[in-house]
Amino acid sequence: MKVNICLILLVTTLFGHTVSAQPNQKSRVVILSDIEAEPDDLESFVRLLLYSNVIDLKGLVATTSVWKKTSVAPESIKKIVRAYGKVQPNLIKHEPGFPKVETLLGLVKQGLPKYGMLGVGDGQDSEGSEWIIKVLEEKDERPLWVSVWGGVNTLAQALDKIKKTRTEAEAKKLIAKLRVYTISDQDDSGIWIRNNFPDLFYIVNPGDNYGTATWSAINTFVKGINNEKISNSWIAQNIQQGHGALGAVYPDVAWGMEGDTPSYLGLIPNGLNAPEHPEWGGWGGRYELYKPDFSKEKKGNSGVPFETETRPIWASATDSYTPYLPSEYGRAVKKDTATFTSNKASLWRWRDDFQNDFAARMDWCVKPYAEANHPPVPVLDHAEEFTVKSGQGFALDADSSTDPDGDNLSFLWFYYPEASTYKKPINMGAENVHGVYVTAPQVDKQETLHFILKLTDKGTPALSRYKRVIVKVLPK
Repeated sequence: MKVNICLILLVTTLFGHTVSAQPNQKSRVVILSDIEAEPDDLESFVRLLLYSNVIDLKGLVATTSVWKKTSVAPESIKKIVRAYGKVQPNLIKHEPGFPKVETLLGLVKQGLPKYGMLGVGDGQDSEGSEWIIKVLEEKDERPLWVSVWGGVNTLAQALDKIKKTRTEAEAKKLIAKLRVYTISDQDDSGIWIRNNFPDLFYIVNPGDNYGTATWSAINTFVKGINNEKISNSWIAQNIQQGHGALGAVYPDVAWGMEGDTPSYLGLIPNGLNAPEHPEWGGWGGRYELYKPDFSKEKKGNSGVPFETETRPIWASATDSYTPYLPSEYGRAVKKDTATFTSNKASLWRWRDDFQNDFAARMDWCVKPYAEANHPPVPVLDHAEEFTVKSGQGFALDADSSTDPDGDNLSFLWFYYPEASTYKKPINMGAENVHGVYVTAPQVDKQETLHFILKLTDKGTPALSRYKRVIVKVLPK
């Protein structure tokens, strides 16, 4: 079988090209947070700072929201950053690039202590809105993500000023660099932005019905699966207690664990996430570009306007997910008998993986390198993208993968139909081996197939990294 796989790899390489499905660059991010409205912003900041070496933080801005209308709390952000500063010397023993505490403190800014559109218009500039414009005008062609955990009026003010003070061409160029992910609508400026800047890249579950939003899957108790890793006891043991100064400032859950974290989970480079392609799915969920009709959806009780969307936005998308479960005898993993279909499944399907990753990085705060776990390194034995014809066989193989700690590795290949144009199932045989053989489906037009490798080590906690292989199938 190994010889056959090698021969087929040669064939697919001849057909293929080497364009990477996941560009290897840090995402630039500005955070807008109504910190102190409830504890979950504090929790999300703790996790965020543990990824500050792989996400290029450009601003940490305290803002208002419908839940905190007349004050902002930048000092609370600084408190968490100072706690990070106490563990940063240990973090850099595990991976390079963790910024110094002084650098992060310099990124802490504040918006106006005004609610929604009351803080937008002439004379409503703030330290935060001016900072967004400054970062946006830097000579850096990478997109600038604005992850919004509360109200979005600080961004609205920046956009309003850009529109009024720059030429049309200048404004268009700046707005084209923006990527916005808001945790639902938490003031009345979100719909204003979407209506007035129709070309702006915007991910949101509109309105304030948080229970149906994709992001809420991070803390949703799902019947039929193991929910241990969002339990208070798991958080206490793996995050809060015995993990240094940063774990010590992670507060108990009040309304829900880290409701804001999905706004940046999809930006963490892990081989699966593809920030420019929300429709491909990843740790932060999956989203599609369309004009949603929420006219029949239940409205929340926050008082945020619930208006009809006037243009397409990136919003909830549905996944049908059948979990793989560990098996004590025979094949190491087997498919569950239950399948879950919902927009939330697009996020919680990865929850155990990103919670384990969080726990491992918390260990990095206090443990020496040799006593902590580090993620495996998946390596494909072929291109990440290639083209085949209908009915052609090809191999997917990652036998060259490694682990920095020398851990044994588990391989799981699966087809992701929701990310693909071809929606029917594809048989992959024994998925839990390093190399699998696939026969391309018969198609009458070009189709795109997304295959995911999940590579997991056997360290504690077990860590996963991924490779996404995109195969184009041409009709004969």
